[in-house]
Amino acid sequence: MQELIDSLAAQAAEALAAADSRATLSAFWQEYLSKNGKVAGLMKQLRTVAPEERPAAGKIINECKAKLTADYEAAAERINAAELAARNAAEAVDITLPAKRRPMGALHPITLVKNQIIDVFAGMGFEVYEGPEIEDDDHNFTRLNVPKNHPARDMQDTFYITEDILLRTQTSPGQIRTMDAKKPPIKVLVPGRVFRSDSDATHSPMFHQMEGLVVDRHITLCDLQGMLDSFVRELFGETAHTRLRPSYFPFTEPSVEVDVSCFECGGKGCPLCKHTGWIEVLGGGVVNRKVLENCGIDPDEYSGIAFGIGIERIAMLKYGVNNIGLLFENDLRFLKQFRE
Repeated sequence: MQELIDSLAAQAAEALAAADSRATLSAFWQEYLSKNGKVAGLMKQLRTVAPEERPAAGKIINECKAKLTADYEAAAERINAAELAARNAAEAVDITLPAKRRPMGALHPITLVKNQIIDVFAGMGFEVYEGPEIEDDDHNFTRLNVPKNHPARDMQDTFYITEDILLRTQTSPGQIRTMDAKKPPIKVLVPGRVFRSDSDATHSPMFHQMEGLVVDRHITLCDLQGMLDSFVRELFGETAHTRLRPSYFPFTEPSVEVDVSCFECGGKGCPLCKHTGWIEVLGGGVVNRKVLENCGIDPDEYSGIAFGIGIERIAMLKYGVNNIGLLFENDLRFLKQFRE
């Protein structure tokens, strides 16, 4: 029995020394230390030993099992440490290599200008309302004093979905929805996308507008010019000022086109202002009495002013962009120029 135990211990020591992975270590356990392993097999052979020798033989087998178990645990620690070291080496970061640089993004120029405009008018007490892009004919035209047979409809180049449902041609329906929801005093901005069937260097089928509306007692055209003077000074510099020219819009009366003094030449005349000293930037006027009546507001008690700003036009003027298409092509070479 002693020779058999010594032979088994030598074989086990040799197998354990050759173990170099968790797989070979597991195989060792199954072969020698499991309940069906060779050490357990020695215990079963005790029945062949003389009764008086069994206690001594059992003690030797238990000592052999204890030593193999201790050697197994030591080998397991060695293998685990080696695998951890290999994994750490494989996952090591070379701190001498240059880091991967991820360029910082930037707001789109239209978003920049939109935010600047909102900031200016928010400082004057305006709230912001965003209406639906799919409108009905009643809000987009009729209640804005543009009846079915009105020639102003021909100016809009409208995208109709059905006979009475359309993609809004202006953010002016936001005026109607605001006046329906609340009564004066009203000070609201209505930014958003609008749609017209028009496309060239200065027009796009989809573009952005910012509608402004003020309704209260004793509101006049002078309030509009004073408010817009403050607006253009914030956007184009302290020397900028406005000029009002008579115009026509069905939802305002009187209506005006608003020019800003050329911020490039200071009004002396240059290619930007076509040598006139002035640049057209927006339209506006006093809210038509019929529009107020359509919203249940007494035009004898209240009056209002409204204006509409083309955000792309302001962005093109502010940043010197000569083709509106550049604002929608998403060319990173172009957009990177507006990184703040």
